Amino acid sequence: MPPSTIKALPKSNESKLAKLGLRTDMDLVLHLPMRYEDETQVVTIREACLRGGHVSQVEGVVTKNEISFKPRKQLIVTIADETGELNLRFMNYYGSQVRQLAEGVRVRARAELKHGFFGAEMVHPGYKVIIEGAPLPSELTPVYPSGVGLSQAILRREIAAAMKRIDWHDTLPLALRAQMQLVDFEPAVRLLHYPPQEIDEGALADRSHPAWTRMKFDELLAQQLSLKRAQRARRAKGAPLLRAVGALSEAFLEILPFQLTGAQARVLKEIRADLRNPYPMQRLLQGDVGSGKTIVAALAAAQAIDSGYQAALMAPTEILADQHFRKIAGWLEPLGVKVAWLTGSLKKKAKIEATALVESGAAQLVIGTHALIQDSVNFAKLGLVIVDEQHRFGVGQRLTLRNKGSNGKTPHQLMMSATPIPRTLAMTYYADLEVSVIDELPPGRSPIVTRAIDQNRRDEVIERVHAAALEGRQVYWVCPLIEESEALQLQTATDTHATLAEALPDLQVGLVHGRMKAAEKQEVMDAFTANEVQVLVATTVIEVGVDVPNASLMVIEHAERFGLSQLHQLRGRVGRGSAASVCLLLYQSPLGGIAKQRLMTMRETTDGFEIARRDLEIRGPGEFLGARQSGEAMLRFADLENDGWLVDQAREVAQSLLENPHAANAAIVEAHLARWLGGKEDFLKV
Repeated sequence: MPPSTIKALPKSNESKLAKLGLRTDMDLVLHLPMRYEDETQVVTIREACLRGGHVSQVEGVVTKNEISFKPRKQLIVTIADETGELNLRFMNYYGSQVRQLAEGVRVRARAELKHGFFGAEMVHPGYKVIIEGAPLPSELTPVYPSGVGLSQAILRREIAAAMKRIDWHDTLPLALRAQMQLVDFEPAVRLLHYPPQEIDEGALADRSHPAWTRMKFDELLAQQLSLKRAQRARRAKGAPLLRAVGALSEAFLEILPFQLTGAQARVLKEIRADLRNPYPMQRLLQGDVGSGKTIVAALAAAQAIDSGYQAALMAPTEILADQHFRKIAGWLEPLGVKVAWLTGSLKKKAKIEATALVESGAAQLVIGTHALIQDSVNFAKLGLVIVDEQHRFGVGQRLTLRNKGSNGKTPHQLMMSATPIPRTLAMTYYADLEVSVIDELPPGRSPIVTRAIDQNRRDEVIERVHAAALEGRQVYWVCPLIEESEALQLQTATDTHATLAEALPDLQVGLVHGRMKAAEKQEVMDAFTANEVQVLVATTVIEVGVDVPNASLMVIEHAERFGLSQLHQLRGRVGRGSAASVCLLLYQSPLGGIAKQRLMTMRETTDGFEIARRDLEIRGPGEFLGARQSGEAMLRFADLENDGWLVDQAREVAQSLLENPHAANAAIVEAHLARWLGGKEDFLKV
């Protein structure tokens, strides 16, 4: 890429622009408008009044300028033309504005016109002081995403200057542009920054205009090239050969009290094939809540141990890590496997002992939390890394564990997620990974009935909880906050615990939340598992991993405050036994539009993939990706719901460019990545 394209910005406003990720000229040029304002025409004040409720641009002379103190301090400027007069009202203003909008000054103002108590007015309009006869713009005015201290005027000036400095050469060859029916890069960018007055504003607003299509394709192509190139770079690394499916794996399958489902058997076959390769596996194992991912992960660990290597399983919370430890150690330790437990809450002596087992190789499987990635933890012969709920870990954390291999070998990596990822999202953000899907639940799982109930019926819900407990069933009651927040007015876990303990004196009511010490949390969870506690009041620490088959009723307090995938994860804590299970979503009315959509979705389906698809529609991709993005948006322009067809095309072009690595293609790849990603490529690679 020619140096001018990635030239650093001038010092003025540099730090403010950097906060928006604008560090080079090309960053500025690709900082495209989020919307436009039409300042190409002026209407009279009378016309604007007749159109009341619409955005209009008027022009007039200031006839009055006063600071009013009723009902609060504000600046009111009256302007007039030959057809009438209009108030411009500013609740927040600077002294310079008072002087700027002095009587006799000619002003153009643009905003929605409203009819207030004192007549026609515009509140906080955009305005310009002009001379009589000043020409109107011939293009729509761009409005850019901005930040503190960065006015639209500054952004427009910096972008215009950057557009004079960059190299405009097109990174895509003419033949490819013709084949894909793409407009050229420079005219597309210039049109988006300065759209002509006669443009189709609808196509501009919904980003279906050919200029937007070019930007989306370029962005998707850069992402696909980067991820696929990262995948190739990984495949160039050496990895342990985990070829043996031996005595341990066979004995493990024999002692299981159930048969693997068809989906479990299929994904296990895919993983076993990967582990036999001389390059590192990078596979995402996704499946709905309760689909049996843990058993597949344990069988993958058994293959590593059969092959003479260690395996490590890292989970984001101690509750989840403990669930894995108890379950997997219960399977493997009777077969002679030493399973070590390593978390931050271990006493010093226990931690030293566990670390020694890992370092000597005596521990064949290590299960724990972030403690696994501490510098003091060294593996004798690490062959397989399993990361559960991988989106909860940062890029650096996952990379640190993978770097604990030995003899220059990179361990194989299996990442698990109980948040099913829609196909388009997986293709786009996980193009560098192989994806395995467990798409069926084990037999015998009871269906979960979901109901949404207004908070006003809370007493009825408590009666239902009491009845379920008297029948021998257990209950989760989930609250979103630990301590009171006046702004949100949410019921707290501690208050709810006290209320339920008083309302249900014949039952044991437990409490677990994130601020308790690990040992305290574990003591409560053990009591709940043993049915010594019938009702467990909890925050979202029980969202994943908790497995108590006797729990068949869940109440989620202020369900309207949770995201869809979180509601689905929480609901998955019940329905694990044979009893019919119920999830009650307590909500505070009135409900907003998005909250209604979420609760309706939860009532209509228990299919995690359908829920994930709807969640993507409602909230966008961020929730599914977690720390993978490392703070930088990977897609700014393409919309996965509407632009799936472009994802497919960008993927094919990326594959073609990388599979035919002659000099011309290599130059195209380098130029395109430099333009679109610059130095931001690394965070895509983990």
